[in-house]
Formats: sequence, C-alpha cells, structure tokens
Amino acid sequence: PPPLPKKQLQRAESLPEPGAAQHRRGHNLPRAGSSPDGAPVPHLQQQEGGASSNLPWARPTWGPKKPLSKSRSLGEAVGWSCSPPSPAGFGMADGELGQLLESAAEVWEVVLGCQEATLGRLSARMLEELVGQEEQQQLLEAELAGKSWAALSILQPEPCCQSRDAWYFPVGFTLGQTQLVLAAKVPKPCCSSLGMQSSLGVHCSIQRRIGLFTACLPPQLRLPGSAEQQSQAPPGDQPALLASQPALQVLISPEVPHQTLAGFVKGSQSLHRSSPGHYERLACLLLLQVCMGLEHLRVQNVVQGDLCPENLLLVQCPRPPRSQQGKEVPPGLSLPRLLISSFLKPQGKCKPCASGQEGAEGCAAPPCPDELNVGMLIYHILHVDTSLKDALGFRSHKPPDIPSLSIYSSGLRRLAALLLHADPCQRVSIEQARSILQVLLWGPRQELFARSKKSLRLLGSWVQVKRALLLLRLAEDSAGGGGSPGLEEWLCCQYFKEVTEHSLYQATQALYA
Repeated sequence: PPPLPKKQLQRAESLPEPGAAQHRRGHNLPRAGSSPDGAPVPHLQQQEGGASSNLPWARPTWGPKKPLSKSRSLGEAVGWSCSPPSPAGFGMADGELGQLLESAAEVWEVVLGCQEATLGRLSARMLEELVGQEEQQQLLEAELAGKSWAALSILQPEPCCQSRDAWYFPVGFTLGQTQLVLAAKVPKPCCSSLGMQSSLGVHCSIQRRIGLFTACLPPQLRLPGSAEQQSQAPPGDQPALLASQPALQVLISPEVPHQTLAGFVKGSQSLHRSSPGHYERLACLLLLQVCMGLEHLRVQNVVQGDLCPENLLLVQCPRPPRSQQGKEVPPGLSLPRLLISSFLKPQGKCKPCASGQEGAEGCAAPPCPDELNVGMLIYHILHVDTSLKDALGFRSHKPPDIPSLSIYSSGLRRLAALLLHADPCQRVSIEQARSILQVLLWGPRQELFARSKKSLRLLGSWVQVKRALLLLRLAEDSAGGGGSPGLEEWLCCQYFKEVTEHSLYQATQALYA
C-alpha cells in the first residue's frame, strides 16, 4: 500500500479547511445542495470566476484535478475516457475507501463525483458507437488520400440523396477485409465549399470529410437532368458529351444520408396528425442537434452557408433503438442523426440591422442569423406555413399560431417567439435555445415548482436525483438486454453531464415566463 503521508497530502488538497474553502469559492454564493445531514456539498458550490451557464461546476477534488475541471464542449468525445480512472471505484481497497467516509459531506461528494465521471465515460462510449472510433476514421482517411474513382465501387447509379447544393452517391471502399459503404458528395454548379470541411473538427452533427479529389464523373453515375440530355443526344455524340463534362471536386464522407430534413417533414404530415406527441418530440430532438452543431461551428469560426431544411441531412443510426417490448421501432418513428452540410468562412461580423430592414434583406454576413434560421425551422418542422416577414411581425397580420397538439407544442411556440423576436437584442442565443430544448425534453417540468419555489437549491437537488436515476435506468436496460443505447440516450447523457443549476434557472425562466 502507498505510504500514509502521501494519502494525507491528497486529503489536504481535496478537503481544505473551511476558511480556505470560503476564500477560494466566495462567501456570498448560494448553496444549491446539501448532504443528508445538512452539511454543504462542495460539488454544488461555484468555482471562482463568476456564474456562467457555459462553465461546469466545481468537480470533486478527490480525483485528477486537470481533467475534471476542464470545460468541455458538447461534441467532445474524449473527456472522461482519456483521464485516469477515478480513485473511488468498486474495487478500491477498504482501507483507502475508509479515508473518504469520515463525514456525510465527504460521502456525498464522492458519490456525486463518481456519478458524473461514470456518466461522462458512458457518453463517450455512446458517441463512439454513433460516429465510429477516431483511430479507425483516421486510418480510413489516410487510406483514401490520393485516391479517386478508381479505388471506389459504384453501388448505385442514381443519387441516394439530393440536397440544395449537392448530390450524394453511395460508394464502396475496401479497407483490409472490410467492405465499407461511404458517401460521395458531388457539388452542384456554383456550390463549392468542400475544401474547408477538413478543418471543422469532429462533431456528431457536422458532416465529416475523410477524402477529397478532383475528377470527372464516371459514366455510370447519372445526375438528375444529365440522363435526359444524354438520351436526346445522337449515339455518336454521347462519348463526346461525357468527355466535355468538367472535372468536379468530390468529397467522401463516412455518413451516407438517406434524405434531407425537407423530405422528412414533407413525408411526416400523417405521422404528425396520428402521433403528435411522438412527432413533436422528434422535432425537439432534431432541433437540438441543429443547435449543438451550430455551437460547434461558432467555436471553429465557421458559419452555416445555407441553413435550410434542404441542406440538413438525415442519416440512419447504426443500431436502431428498441422499444420496451424488444420490437424494432418503425423507420418513421426512429430518431435519425442530423448533419449540417453547408459551410462558409465569415467575411466579417454580422452587424445588427434595423428590425424592418432585417426582415426584408437580412444581414450581409451571414445571410441570415442562426437564431432566425432555427426559429423558422420550428415552423417548418411543425407544418406551419409562414414567411420570415410574418414571423417577425413586419406585416399587419400576426404570424400563424402553432397549434397545441402535445405537451411540447407550447414550449416550441415559446421558443419560436424568443428566436424570432423583432428586436435582435431581445432574442435568445443558440446556446440558450439548446438549453430550452433540453428542458423541454428531459425537464424540469413546470409542476416541479408547484409545491416549492424555484431556487438554485431545488434545481441542484433535482439534477442530482435525475442523474442518479438516469444511471440506474441505463444499468437496468443493459442488464435486461434492451439493446445498445442510441442517439437519444447519448443526447440525454450530454444534457445531464453538462447541466448546472444556474443554466437550468436561466432556461426555465425563459421557457416558463
């Protein structure tokens, strides 16, 4: 066993004297949680630096300090999986564990820290199942370097998906003994932003580039419109027509889209009428993926080029979720993975426009603020036809109301109004919209505040209990053979891994005002 002085030194670091703790964390901060005996819980006290909804609260200081206190983005796949294992594990020796059990406050801190660390590790594993292992993706990218159509097999002559700015063809590529199915993205004329996609980083809601080359299209591929042109040409002129086609930049992506968000919305009107609660929950989950992707792009100093339903791709998850009865979920009811596929480098900051001009022309760069785009997406997904001018209230009549069909309708109506406020200074940000969508999906519901007044202490306690219940549910599903966790479970884990009582307070204030 390690010498005792070393353990005493670790305890001195993790459990400072009350005076030192007050000096480090401040005297006037509210206490959002307490242990069963009423002692304050250090895990729920705020770190030095002010209240910020984007920064995590103080991590348990009994673990490795640098990885646990690092502020992580929503799409980060590493985090806990790359940090040293938590010292408080099930196989920990009782002699060492006993040093953490001398007071109820210490026990409470250990339990909360273990829950948060476990949730982070589970979230990283779920993300790996969804997007693949990073080492394999890098190996595939290295194998595709310098290769063109000759190394790919054409699996389908027609596009499997057509967005506003590109066609997508499924192609095969052999890596070792494995036959992989990839997507070849062929940009439409005047739509080329493929080169910059290599510097966007890895995110679950961003289309990834693993290969890029410039070549003419092989004769097997048929673009919409080109087949008719070839058929009308005389037989002797067809080879010359193919040879005259210009070389195009082709992007290879590991995700093969099956449709766009516009196609999904168009084909789901009957589902919205028959199962409004299920459909509007899907709408919240799709909008949440959009917001998370936009947050990632802002960190990378990139803006979406054309955030419209026709440029948002939908990809089937590798393992469809199972219902509680163990039956496969029908394709129309399963949650697809959403990808943003159009990108631009900002030419300058988008200056706020006058409210009347903004509805008519919009900002110069980006063409339309993300908040307005997401607000209009809410109307589109919910099958409510309106224009941006109507939604902003620039015309005499009010914008069409979102009908109340499920428990999500009023929240989506409220979020659309906050995103489409005529005064740009009064709009909620994309980060705030993401928090509101998370509250809509996983709580807290408004009935939580029916018996107790909303406070940081109440919200902190709610987070602790829900985090523990989530881990129990994941363990029960795993033991019961309910199938692997899917995209919705990963999104839920991301929420409870990052949420704080302060961010909850702000989101519920905006949503339930």
